[in-house]
Amino acid sequence: MLVWSAMNRDFRQLLEAEWDKGNFLCVGLDTDFEKIPASLRSKGVYEGILAFNTAVVDATKDLVCGYKPNSAFYEAHGEDGWRALRDTISYINDAAPDVVVVLDSKRADIGNTNNGYVVSAFDRLGADAITVHPYFGRDALAPFLARREKGIIVLVRSSNEGSGEFQALLVDGEPLYAVVARHVVDEWNEHGNCLVMAGATHVDELAEVRRIVGDMPILIPGIGAQGGDLRKTVAAAKDSRGRGMIICASRSVIFSSSGDDFAEAARKEAQELRGAITKAL
Repeated sequence: MLVWSAMNRDFRQLLEAEWDKGNFLCVGLDTDFEKIPASLRSKGVYEGILAFNTAVVDATKDLVCGYKPNSAFYEAHGEDGWRALRDTISYINDAAPDVVVVLDSKRADIGNTNNGYVVSAFDRLGADAITVHPYFGRDALAPFLARREKGIIVLVRSSNEGSGEFQALLVDGEPLYAVVARHVVDEWNEHGNCLVMAGATHVDELAEVRRIVGDMPILIPGIGAQGGDLRKTVAAAKDSRGRGMIICASRSVIFSSSGDDFAEAARKEAQELRGAITKAL
């Protein structure tokens, strides 16, 4: 059965409408079951994770442009985790229908296999966008790129400390991440549904990515627990219109309190981040 709420949603239109409101923050729902309050853990994996996520969404939905569940935190729990992910996305689509859902699963494979990933992410789960690896090339990603109404977010410069092992390798004098960004802009964005992902923890490289991709949206992890500087990030990443950013914070928002006041604490942290983004702009 397909997820009805995924139908007739255009990722870019939804995103632009949230930017019009001044919402650039994306809350990552990296819901580690062991870190949610004990009162919710007692409900079990499915009910506990879903209750946690829906409370965070209810508390923050007017402050954000999107939510970004990382599939690993759900897949680790098998069927119960998968159900929690599916029903979390369904709840967001119902309770906050103007807010986008980015499935952070970094999928990549040969084209035939990617057909299955496309159906899973967009038609079964109801996500509006997905993160993908570029390593297999454009032809392999064709099933993703063909979904014009969805956001296809290509990993360019990740936020982890060791990301430069391959991403910073020089190709004809240019870092590999920059080569990938140029390919996305020049060859992959036929339907205008591509984005790139570049981390806030490498702000100089983020600025270079912005120069390469023009006004293409950038998904920006690394704010909060990973230590990215928000002011420098906004300065480096905003486009010619003063927008174009999906700025992600996960643990620093959803786990800002370990107690039963977690939703209120998440709202306070999201308000502070939203205000800081506005000030930086």
